[in-house]
Amino acid sequence: MIYGYARCSTNETKQDIDRQIRELKAMGATEETIYHEYETGTKTNRPELSKLMGRIEEGDTIVTTEVSRITRSLKQLCDVIEFAKSKKLRMVIGNFVIDCSGDIDHMTEAMLQMMGVFSQLERNMTIDRIKSGLANAKAKGVRLGRPKRTAEEVPKKVQEFFPLYQAGTLSKTDYANLCEISRPTLYKYIALLTDG
Repeated sequence: MIYGYARCSTNETKQDIDRQIRELKAMGATEETIYHEYETGTKTNRPELSKLMGRIEEGDTIVTTEVSRITRSLKQLCDVIEFAKSKKLRMVIGNFVIDCSGDIDHMTEAMLQMMGVFSQLERNMTIDRIKSGLANAKAKGVRLGRPKRTAEEVPKKVQEFFPLYQAGTLSKTDYANLCEISRPTLYKYIALLTDG
């Protein structure tokens, strides 16, 4: 059986995982055998990867578009290689094929580990660039983080019923229902109205 694994770091509104899924299908995986998720590549406990590892059987194949989709950590990559060896799996990473049904030659294993080193290096460099950019913006006086919300941004309906809530004649549940908002959203608005 051929299983595919696709991963993006951020959610579907920010990154499109469809390209990876199309490529995995071209590599022989099917809609039913592709596992995909939006998690960071350094996270050790990824639900879909764990499901895949739990389902795969000896002699199966794992396909992925590049080593960084499996992990951005060299240690985790080494763990995946050991898992593949124990299950005698075949791994296809892009155009790179690793057959773990027998002994992996040292050059192949070293090459795979080098790919892992570069994947981890790329992630670390990205983090450094982000930190540098944030520090630079902060030095220029740019205010970082979410903008501070004010009481003026609270919807009119919430403002209208606020005196009834303050007087104790309106419960939070009824208040939220009247304003057609969730209770957590109501709590945020109450905090703004109370502070303002």
